[in-house]
Amino acid sequence: MGSSQDNTHTAFFYGTLMAAEVFFTVCYRSATTNVAILKKMHQFKPAILHGYCRRRVQYADYPGIIPDPDHEVRGVYVTGLTSANLYHLDQFEGPEYDRKTVKVRLLSKVGDDKGNGNAEGEEVECEVYVHNKPAELEDREWDFEEFRTQKMKKWTREDYGFADSDHFSPQIIENGEKDAVVCK
Repeated sequence: MGSSQDNTHTAFFYGTLMAAEVFFTVCYRSATTNVAILKKMHQFKPAILHGYCRRRVQYADYPGIIPDPDHEVRGVYVTGLTSANLYHLDQFEGPEYDRKTVKVRLLSKVGDDKGNGNAEGEEVECEVYVHNKPAELEDREWDFEEFRTQKMKKWTREDYGFADSDHFSPQIIENGEKDAVVCK
C-alpha cells in the first residue's frame, strides 16, 4: 500500500486528476479550509508508469489505463493523501477502476508528448486506478490538453483555480459521465 510513516498515502494520476483543480474538487469538495492550506498538504511531481497504456474511455472525457508491457504512461505522483482523500478518490473512480499498488519513476526532466527527453529518477511505490473493462477503451490515447482547455471547467469547484463563486451545485453531466464533482 503506497503509504508512508506519517499515515498518508501516495498515488499516481494519469487523467483528469492530473489537473490540480480536479484533484482538489474530488478530495475537498465540501471543504471550508483555506485552499492555500490544502495545497501545502500535497506535492505534485511528474512521473512515469511503465508497463501500462492509457486510452480514452468510450463516450467519456476521461481515460483508463490497462497493463501493456510495450507502453508507459506519463502522469503525476501526488503525496500527502489521507484515508479520507482515498475514500473520495475511490468514490470518484467508481466500479470501473481497481486501485492497485505500483512502482512509478519520478521524472527529473520532462520530455515531449512522445516521451523524448524524459529523464527518469527515483522509483517510488504508490496507488493507481486501473480500468477493469478494457473493451470500453477506445484505440486511441487520451488528450490531457484537450480535456484541460475544453472540458475541465465542468469538473471542478470554481474556487479551485477558476473565477470566485460560492455557487456549487453538483449535477449529472451529459453522457452519464462522473457526476459527483461537477459544478454548474
